[in-house]
Amino acid sequence: MKVKVCFIGDAGVGKTSLIKRFVLDVFDDRYIATIGTKVTKKIVDVQGPAGHAKVMMLVWDIMGQKGFRELLREAYFFGAHGAIAVCDLTNKETLEELRYWIKALTDVAGDVPIVFAGNKADLENDRVVKEQELQELAAKYNAKAFMTSAKTGQNVENVFKNLALAMSEKMKSQ
Repeated sequence: MKVKVCFIGDAGVGKTSLIKRFVLDVFDDRYIATIGTKVTKKIVDVQGPAGHAKVMMLVWDIMGQKGFRELLREAYFFGAHGAIAVCDLTNKETLEELRYWIKALTDVAGDVPIVFAGNKADLENDRVVKEQELQELAAKYNAKAFMTSAKTGQNVENVFKNLALAMSEKMKSQ
């Protein structure tokens, strides 16, 4: 099955780095802002209650600047089957902003599965977002949350596999 996955979250939270870690298994700590959108493809095997599925994920990356959230949201979110909501654990505002990103997503795509990624977990001394805060926000959307690090690879695959499974189960139940 082929699915469209949108990454959501503010600029600089690590959306592009998470995608590069998952698809290419590389990390680059130079910050280069995403201009417009970029689509990457990866096939994920999942096993769930509804059986085995091969999920071809078309992963859409968007620039996180606020002005573009309004400008591009219709085209970006249209037809999305799921989303990965990313915040920066060293910047509490990025956690709060996810509410606005999720509203923009659901206004266009409807009620789709979401998985939360609290990124930059490797920067333990700079962390201002607690895991409990991330879990509490995720629970409001009936979603799973993971502490991730694009740098070390921590939980990156879990985020994608959990979303692939949730989308697969939802599509099989419809």
